[in-house]
Amino acid sequence: MTGPAGWITADQRPITLHLTWLKTFKAFQIDMAVFTSVSLDDLGPWMTQFPLGKALAIKGIASGIENSNFFIGTEAGEYVLTIFENLGFEQLPFYLKLMRHLADRGVLVPAPVANAQGELVVALHGKPAAIVSKLAGSSQMSPQPLHCAEVGAMLARMHLAARDFPLHQPNLRALDWWQATTPVVLPFLSEANQQLLRAEMQYQEEFAAGAAYAAFPRGPVHADLFRNNVMFDGDRLTGFFDFYFAGCDTWLFDVAVTVNDWCIDFDSGALDHARADAMLQAYHAVRPFTEEERSGWQVMLRAAALRFWLSRLYDYHLPRDAELLTPHDPGHFERILRLRVSIASPELP
Repeated sequence: MTGPAGWITADQRPITLHLTWLKTFKAFQIDMAVFTSVSLDDLGPWMTQFPLGKALAIKGIASGIENSNFFIGTEAGEYVLTIFENLGFEQLPFYLKLMRHLADRGVLVPAPVANAQGELVVALHGKPAAIVSKLAGSSQMSPQPLHCAEVGAMLARMHLAARDFPLHQPNLRALDWWQATTPVVLPFLSEANQQLLRAEMQYQEEFAAGAAYAAFPRGPVHADLFRNNVMFDGDRLTGFFDFYFAGCDTWLFDVAVTVNDWCIDFDSGALDHARADAMLQAYHAVRPFTEEERSGWQVMLRAAALRFWLSRLYDYHLPRDAELLTPHDPGHFERILRLRVSIASPELP
């Protein structure tokens, strides 16, 4: 049976949805990607291993273009199911245990749910899958300085809380991946964009080999903290989610990724100084920036733009099949990169 807002419900019974859940779904609709289909019949027997009671409803949701994501209703409440399309069983403990580590230290993130054997990752349709708690609220897609300040402070707390996380995994979309991906996407680009990509790669490689970059503080980072990966209830931040690009990298790169999404005019890519200042001041109040970070801030803003330009180029020109997949526009981060190259950004606090 199809329930409210297209939900598939069990035993032809209606399921009551919280208004915040529906708002969350609407905020994500432009990016919807479901690579692996899961029906309620599939979910029912699989759910018996978790302490959540019966599965009552399931609906595919949008959360980037890397995994299949679903809201699920159970007798214990509302949760999120993720089937991992590109990550293997051996990689996933880093992400899920990091989320558990952060949650235990007061950082607002979804809590993974273990099965009866204590496993956080369990096969579903032959692919690794996990269930995590659902955050309250909805994404703030038109942020103001106060929202940016909330994100900046929580990001700094997240970085500090993860310092003693015992597992290590590199950022899988860092320089090595850029170097491997650049020759793949170059043939699809105009001559002007080929020149931009080659020049920026050379610039980033030279900076990464230097002493200033080596001195940057580093540790586990989110690496994808866009507006649609943060939840707010009104003006109150309720959590960060979608940690499946997380890895160990420089904290400043994580800040730059976040600023390049939260603190810009979306159409032009230009920085909104009021929002950027609010985010950076709030971050700095929790975890002060170092002199080395101040010297490399402009470089990291460029690096963050390059990383997402490359991934969007790859997804656009070499698309994967999905039920509802619309690749993001690569031109958005091309514009941001060109601006970060040509216009000096505000200094760090």
